[in-house]
Amino acid sequence: MIRKILIVDDSPVARAIVKKCLPADRDFLLAEAGNGLEGLEKYREEHPDLTLLDLTMPVMDGFAALEAIRREDPEALVVVLSSDIQPKTIERVKSLGAALVLPKPPSAESLRETLATVSRLLGS
Repeated sequence: MIRKILIVDDSPVARAIVKKCLPADRDFLLAEAGNGLEGLEKYREEHPDLTLLDLTMPVMDGFAALEAIRREDPEALVVVLSSDIQPKTIERVKSLGAALVLPKPPSAESLRETLATVSRLLGS
């Protein structure tokens, strides 16, 4: 079951959109980070069930953060949220261990479907 979600994006507006798109009938515990390095640190602190990760960020980009998170926790469920959905990018993040890639900005429907898919992956 998805209870705790980490949202990693350098844009406060993008993080707010993601939060607004999450189903209101679910009581998620949310954590946020503004770049990949902060995201990695928050991941270590929070141990989220799901991480929603942007790719283009300062300090540490999403590619490096994804690689670091999956190296530390091979079972980590990471969904990449990015406006860069070129086939090469999707192939790269999948090879780094992303469970899914979701175009930005997400809709409430696409995020609900993503949560359902991730829940199935978790077996709940």
